Order: sequence, then C-alpha cells, then structure tokens
Amino acid sequence: MVAERTFIAIKPDGVQRGLIGEILGRFERKGFKLIALKQIIPSRELAEKHYGIHREKPFFSGLVDFITSGPVVAMVLEGDGVITSARTLIGATKPLEANPGTIRGDLAVNIGRNVIHGSDGPDTSAFEIGLWFQPSEINNWSPSDQIWRVESE
Repeated sequence: MVAERTFIAIKPDGVQRGLIGEILGRFERKGFKLIALKQIIPSRELAEKHYGIHREKPFFSGLVDFITSGPVVAMVLEGDGVITSARTLIGATKPLEANPGTIRGDLAVNIGRNVIHGSDGPDTSAFEIGLWFQPSEINNWSPSDQIWRVESE
C-alpha cells in the first residue's frame, strides 16, 4: 500500500527570498518523506493547467503571471495524513490570517506573495503530482530507521 502523497510548491517569492531550506526543513522535521524534488520555471501552459479551476476568476491571469515569473521548487511528500498536516503547516492562504508558527504566518508577505502552495485534497494532489512530475521522477524508498525498527523488533 502506498502512503498518502501531496504536492507542494515553493513559489517564486519563496525561492528568491532564500526560504527553500527553511520550508523543506519544516516538512522533514515533521517526519514526512521527500520522494520527488525539482526546480523549474513553469511554462504558461503548465501554470494555466495548475490554476485551471480559477480560469474564470479575475485574478487568474495574475496567478499565472506570478508563478511563471521565476523558479519554483516543486516536491512530492509522502506520509500518513500528509495532505491535511501539510496544509496545517502551511497556514491560511491569506498571510494576515495565518497563525504564527505556520509557514505563511512566519514567512509570507501578502496573499499575492504567500510563498507556498499545497494540495488541498487527495484528488487535487493526484492531479498536481501528475501535472508537475513524470512517474520516473518519483523515488520510492524506505528510510533506514524503518528498516532498523523491523530488525530490532
């Protein structure tokens, strides 16, 4: 059985502000397994597919312009309850409403520059992972401490 997976993207503002290590570290310290990671400047086509649900909204063009404005660090995390837990770690979409201790609460400037994206459910996660990653880019592996636990039990 495959553990739950989620898609996370550190947006251009987070990359350009040097927050990659800080953000990735929060997920690793929580205990989630990183199974895919790459830096990419998204094409307009990729961005429009990613934000397709917002296509008819007035802010759609601005979202696409921003996400394509510079490098994005895209990743897939795996673990029990990772979708909900990652959303909790990320915090509210509007940084002014995000709790201190969350990524957006601590690091984001405003709603237009909120540093990070995380899938909001299993269907969205599967769609976004498939959009941003080829199956060959996802690495299935077992942490050595899991192997050690099995041997000692």
